[in-house]
Amino acid sequence: MGGGKGGSDFDPKGKSDMEVMRFTQAFMRELFRHIGADVDVPAGDIGVGGREIGYMYGYYKKIRNEHTGVLTGRALEWGGSLIRPEATGYGSVYFAAEMLATRGKDLKGLSCAVSGSGNVAQYTTEKINQLGGKVVSLSDSSGTIIDETGINAEKLAFVMDLKNVTRGRIEEYTKKYKGKYVEGKSVWDVVKDGLKIDAAFPSATQNEINEEHALAMVKNGCFCVSEGANMPSNLAAIKVFQENNVLYGPAKAANAGGVATSGLEMSQQSMRLYWSREEVDQKLHGIMKSIHKQCLDAAEKYGTKGDYLTGANIAGFVKVAKTMLAYGIV
Repeated sequence: MGGGKGGSDFDPKGKSDMEVMRFTQAFMRELFRHIGADVDVPAGDIGVGGREIGYMYGYYKKIRNEHTGVLTGRALEWGGSLIRPEATGYGSVYFAAEMLATRGKDLKGLSCAVSGSGNVAQYTTEKINQLGGKVVSLSDSSGTIIDETGINAEKLAFVMDLKNVTRGRIEEYTKKYKGKYVEGKSVWDVVKDGLKIDAAFPSATQNEINEEHALAMVKNGCFCVSEGANMPSNLAAIKVFQENNVLYGPAKAANAGGVATSGLEMSQQSMRLYWSREEVDQKLHGIMKSIHKQCLDAAEKYGTKGDYLTGANIAGFVKVAKTMLAYGIV
């Protein structure tokens, strides 16, 4: 929440909990000056999950002597919200479902490529499974696993334990379940090698999809892309999607579920109450439907009907511009 974004060059791979704690506390000794519940509110991202948020919030609380909604993605016991861990992944799938509905389709029976294996990828996979789709891929920085029989709930539970508890590499999946591990290649490299897919959910990192990847995705049947990561498709790839009538949900819209649910988490914190899992999920679903409608409405109003990227950009710009005009010269 807010205009801030930041990070560090600390690599947590192979580090003990104590080493991670010492670094995150040192980071917070400087960060605390620049954040606050009504200033900027950070949340997790690549390499920053519940453990790191816990260490940082604990240290913030020690320095400021206050319990407030200054970091989101917290555990339930100390101010978190149900559905917050799932929110970005769930939201990305909800947005895809809305896009598909404009063409009379849904996720049932679709072969879906998901990249990454962290928080966003895990819950994207979970929601795709719940809506009847089939996830055939996951990846990490070492390589990609392909399981064309589908990564079902049991297999996903193994991945969650592998990544969230034992902090292992995705290659270990193929030692327990049937599938193929491709070392040193991204999901989109494997698609380029011939993997057939219907929908894509890039959920790993920025610029993971380039023009060659996008051309291969279209060639191999992909007609829907919903971005769970931040800006995972470069400009050339986006152009390919648009020129080939692919339903393209840009990150600023499709992955907004995480930030939206951070807002819901802050609301609960302020009111000192907790909503049920069903309540938060229902609110998240409603927000993603609203974002989808805003994108479509703005695109049509300004002459680019069906263009989600233009619609998202214009809708966001108009909201900020109207606010700036209302504030006057300040």
